[in-house]
Amino acid sequence: MGSQPLVATIVVIFSTVDGVLQVLLVHRSSQPEQEKWALPGGRWGGSESLDEAASRKLVEETGARGVYLEQLFTTSGLDPSREATVAVAYFALVDAARVRLRREEAWLPKWHRVDELPPLAFDNNLVIEQAVARVGAKLEYTNIAYGLLPEQFTLRELQTTYEAILRQPLDRRNFRKRMLSTGLIAPTAERRHEGAHRPALLYRFTAREPVFL
Repeated sequence: MGSQPLVATIVVIFSTVDGVLQVLLVHRSSQPEQEKWALPGGRWGGSESLDEAASRKLVEETGARGVYLEQLFTTSGLDPSREATVAVAYFALVDAARVRLRREEAWLPKWHRVDELPPLAFDNNLVIEQAVARVGAKLEYTNIAYGLLPEQFTLRELQTTYEAILRQPLDRRNFRKRMLSTGLIAPTAERRHEGAHRPALLYRFTAREPVFL
């Protein structure tokens, strides 16, 4: 009889910081893969569901609750130091303004630009690539970008968020027309002053829970 596989949850936590898509990584302070950056995660003990374990890890690292969290995939072999490992990967979208990172020196969490990542522990670069692709695809038919934005936002902020995820510029007029036609967002009665420009109208998501077109 072989040994029971070690099951772990890992969470790809995305945010947009300064208009750039970033991912939260922890600096490993012990073996294996010591001194490398890696995705937050931990061993699953079976006393809670996998979804609960991922949610708990998200709160531990960011303090954020009630954000968008989705299972990405289940795979094996990410940890070469162990023969029998199963990793259940999730991704989460959080508003950086709501995040309060842990202040511990060990396993220090830090935001990293997705387009400038170093080689990560446990093939985590591939996990992040798949998560970025999943989020980008879901922008076409869901409202999941609500996880990255505050309650009220300008259309420019919304477009910047989409561009950060897709990593390409979008036509302003077409983007505005499409977003308003989906019914995913609605104007509020509020405006915000931005520099010398006239006040920008603020919008909100019509639902801050997953909606599919």
